[in-house]
Amino acid sequence: MKDLPSRKQNRLKDYDYSQEGAYFITICVKDRHEMLGTINVGANCVRPVLLSEYGETVESEIAILSETYATINVVCHVVMPNHIHMIIIINNAETTSGRTQFAPTISRVIKQFKGSVTKK
Repeated sequence: MKDLPSRKQNRLKDYDYSQEGAYFITICVKDRHEMLGTINVGANCVRPVLLSEYGETVESEIAILSETYATINVVCHVVMPNHIHMIIIINNAETTSGRTQFAPTISRVIKQFKGSVTKK
């Protein structure tokens, strides 16, 4: 059996990833296949990546994230041919009843996002 490469742990031990704050997220396509789009090579390129059908699905699902969770705001993102970058801000929101609505963890948000993207 071939030994699998060890992955670098990229999360802080004992950190609460539902805390308020800004989080930089990178999600890579399996095996780095360039299936989300192609680089638009041109002199006056307005859109650097021409999105594929898969890339368009990713783009629309990113827009839905802020609507799905009242405490989550995707402030900026970029879809590249083989990966995605997002900056997500968590703000625990106070409801009209005076109770605080706590945000889900970043892991839960990304899990839901990945599930939505792969089902379409």
